[in-house]
Amino acid sequence: MPRPTRATRRIGIVMALLLAAPALAAAVRQRPKAPELSEDRKEAIGRISADSLRGHLSFLASDLLEGRDTPSRGLDLAAEYIAAQFRRAGLEPIGDDGYFQTARWRLAAPDPSSFSLEFRAGDETVRVPADRIRPLRNLGSGKLELGPLGVFKVVAGDPKAFDDLETEQVEGKAVVVELEDPTGLEPSKRMAAARAVVRAFEQLDKLKAALIVGVGRDPEGGTGLGNGRLIDPENPRGRGGRAVGAAGPPAVVVHDPAAVRMLDALPGGKTEGTVALKLGAPVEREVKLRNVVGLLRGSDPALRDTYVLVTAHYDHIGIRAPVKGDKIYNGANDDGSGTVSVVELASALATLKERPRRSIVFATFFGEEHGLLGSRYYARHPAVPVEKTVADVNLEQLGRTDDSEGPRVAGTSMTGFDYSDVGAIFKAAGEAEGIKVDKHPRNSDAYFGASDNQALADLGVPAHTICVAFAFPDYHGAGDHWDKVDFANMARVDRMVARALLMIADDPEPPKWDAANPKAKRYREAYEKLHSR
Repeated sequence: MPRPTRATRRIGIVMALLLAAPALAAAVRQRPKAPELSEDRKEAIGRISADSLRGHLSFLASDLLEGRDTPSRGLDLAAEYIAAQFRRAGLEPIGDDGYFQTARWRLAAPDPSSFSLEFRAGDETVRVPADRIRPLRNLGSGKLELGPLGVFKVVAGDPKAFDDLETEQVEGKAVVVELEDPTGLEPSKRMAAARAVVRAFEQLDKLKAALIVGVGRDPEGGTGLGNGRLIDPENPRGRGGRAVGAAGPPAVVVHDPAAVRMLDALPGGKTEGTVALKLGAPVEREVKLRNVVGLLRGSDPALRDTYVLVTAHYDHIGIRAPVKGDKIYNGANDDGSGTVSVVELASALATLKERPRRSIVFATFFGEEHGLLGSRYYARHPAVPVEKTVADVNLEQLGRTDDSEGPRVAGTSMTGFDYSDVGAIFKAAGEAEGIKVDKHPRNSDAYFGASDNQALADLGVPAHTICVAFAFPDYHGAGDHWDKVDFANMARVDRMVARALLMIADDPEPPKWDAANPKAKRYREAYEKLHSR
């Protein structure tokens, strides 16, 4: 074939564009566009208000709920509050107990009455009560009886303190070390401090230390023995709760002033001091963990038995190391903001005179912070058929606009933005509501599996998380308080979410995974398996 000349190439380009014009026009027409809203829908979406969101969040993220750990009294109070709001909105209860979907698990918790921690140096003995310690690792995962152990002290503030140690110096001993607690630091400093702790543990594990004792300078820093380990009867070898089952020797931080004075007085290296630690076997008891689910029934006879999920996790991390005297990690943005958005969306859309064609399920999950526990439980015990669930829109961290990368107002990101059609639908809804919905160049893909959407995506359901800020000051910190939330911006974002939910619920064509995106391949295959039954 002769090589085309410049002139023939130009003609060919023009002809190709002319021939492609209809296809290009069709592609433009097929791009989702937010339809005009009826007066009924404008009124319903307009009910989403900053004041209402503020009212909900100021309760759910209050100190009364003590950080909503899984399990805890605060988590139970939050579940009752959410159920009351679903009841008030008139949603149909679709749990096994009204609005509650109940997981009956067991909790293996440490027994404080069996705890004993004793330090001796010379003629002095200090016994540390259980509420003056903070467990870091393997305290409460099984029966312990250590000591009296010899004490080896690592000098504080020396970054190379572990490099020259030999196994014979440390093996079988209690190693006393002062490590900076990452919990109370600013996010920018937290990672480096956490790496230092991990490195110290790795070194001491190799050197066969029998016990690691951290020195806690805050006398109010004790958190007790911790919640223990959750046991899922469907997966008894799985881990829940704090990291009590990690490999390596037990590790504990001591916040008792008398013990700290004694440890400070010891010289560096091998000492004459001793430590003895005893703790009985964990005590098991049954706990009820509850997802909260309600249904807004659709109106179309052919589509009402298909479902759009809108979800958030209502738990947080509870009581931890104090920061400026504050032990309660309220979790206002993470994820109180997503939780109250689910409540507000349910309340607003339930006022529609003309219901959406598909049904919408509103759900809040327990235990996301401990490994997506509630959403994975829902995936195994769905309140509505998974094969009839066309999408899951998960809401995380919608309240703070002080993003670590700069102010984030009138903008959101979606995880896995281009994995399915859902991203384009939300982008169109955002354009209609004045909210930018985009793909963060790094975090959109990296965070796809970091929240509850993952549990539904694994089953093949197009599922994504919407967030305003991936990282913000006070993330997993004691300062994540409700009064730092930008409620006006959150209301605008929620109105955009409401419009997108209606677009999905009204469209006879359900969202699909993108066949051209290799990152969506595993989810597309799960979708095909789900719908081939």
